[in-house]
Amino acid sequence: GHRRKNWKVRKFVLRDDPAYLHYYDPAGGDDPLGAIHLRGCVVTAVEDMPDTKKYDVDNILFEIITADEIHYYLQAASSAERTEWIKAIQTVSRTGK
Repeated sequence: GHRRKNWKVRKFVLRDDPAYLHYYDPAGGDDPLGAIHLRGCVVTAVEDMPDTKKYDVDNILFEIITADEIHYYLQAASSAERTEWIKAIQTVSRTGK
């Protein structure tokens, strides 16, 4: 949703070698629609964002800022899942290749 004003459901696969978060159409297809390079990125929970209520009723957004300063906003399925994604991405951003 960082480049478009609408939100889409995507399937994400986190990899550490190389350090990427690939995203896919959940309806199928083996080829990723795109990838987020995670080496040196910053990932944080989003607690306050303009127009958040429109998208984030349960306060489960998080943001990835790449080393190239590209901002990605993602929404997890739950607060616990958001925490898991943030921890996993932080680990890969430090240790992944």
